[in-house]
Amino acid sequence: MDVPGASTSGPLVLDGGLGTELQRHGRSVSAPWWTARCLLDAEGRRLVSRIHGAYVAAGADVLTADTFRTTLRTAYRAGTDEATAAGLVRTAVALARRAADPAVAGRRVLVAASVAPVEDCYRPDLVPGAAVLRREHGWLADRLARAGVDLALVETMNTVREAVAATRAVREHGLPAWVSFVCTGDARLLSGEDVAAAADAVRAAGAAAVLVNCTDPAGTDRALRRLRAAGPGLLGAYPNVEDRSGVPPATPVDRYLPPRLTPDAFADLWTAWRPVGLGVVGGCCGTTPAHIAALRSRLAPRPG
Repeated sequence: MDVPGASTSGPLVLDGGLGTELQRHGRSVSAPWWTARCLLDAEGRRLVSRIHGAYVAAGADVLTADTFRTTLRTAYRAGTDEATAAGLVRTAVALARRAADPAVAGRRVLVAASVAPVEDCYRPDLVPGAAVLRREHGWLADRLARAGVDLALVETMNTVREAVAATRAVREHGLPAWVSFVCTGDARLLSGEDVAAAADAVRAAGAAAVLVNCTDPAGTDRALRRLRAAGPGLLGAYPNVEDRSGVPPATPVDRYLPPRLTPDAFADLWTAWRPVGLGVVGGCCGTTPAHIAALRSRLAPRPG
C-alpha cells in the first residue's frame, strides 16, 4: 500500500462518515467546532477512538483523523487560542494513529488528515483572500506534518482557488495531497467552476489524486465521468448518502440523518463506477462502518 495512490491490488478504501457516527451516538456536531467538539472531553475522545476502530474492523485502508475543524479560525471563534487548536491537532492524529497501529489493526492502515475550507464547505462566497488562505492552511499543514500524518485529504473544496492554496500548503510541508471537491449535479464545483478544470489546477499544484465527496451519488457519477473523460489520473469518490428529505440543499443540521442507501446498495455504486477506474473509494455523510464493510466485501483483500 503505497502513499499516495492505489496499486494493482485494487483501490484503497477510505473510512466513512465520522460526523454521522458521532451524531448517531448522540453527540452534537455544530459550529464552531463541528466534529472536533468531541476532542474536548474524555468521553468524546473515547467515542472517536471507537469509531476509528470500527472503520478499521470494517476494512478501511485509510482513517481520516478528526482535524476537520482543528484550525486557528475555529479556535478563535470558540473564544480560545492557538495552543488549544494545536493541541487538538495532536490529539486527533494520535487517536487515529492508535487505531491504525499495525499491532492493533493487524495490517497497515494509513492516517489521512482532513483539511477543509477555512470557512464553510457549502459557501464559496465566504472563501477569504489569498493571503488569509496561505496563512491559515499553512498553519494547519505545519501542525499536521509535525503530528506525523501519512497524507493530507484536502476535502469538500468548493472553489478552485482555495483547493489550490490548501494543496500548495500541504505540499510545502512535505505531505502527499489528495484533493476532493464537493459538486453540483452537473459536474461543477459549488462555485460554478468545471470539475475537470479544477482537477487540472490542483494537479499542477501537486495533488496526487482528485476525488469527489459530500455529493449525492448521481452528482458524484456525473463528476467522475467528466473527470475520466478529461484524461488519465488517480480518481476517487466518497459520496454523501444521507436521507436529506425536507432538508434544504447544502444545509448542515445538528441531528442524525439516516442513510438512504443500505450498505449493499452503497457497495453497488462501486460496481457501477468500476469502468471509471477509481483508485480510492469510501463514504462521506450518511455512511457507517457497515457501509464500508459492504464496500470492502466487493473488493479483493489487500495485502497487509
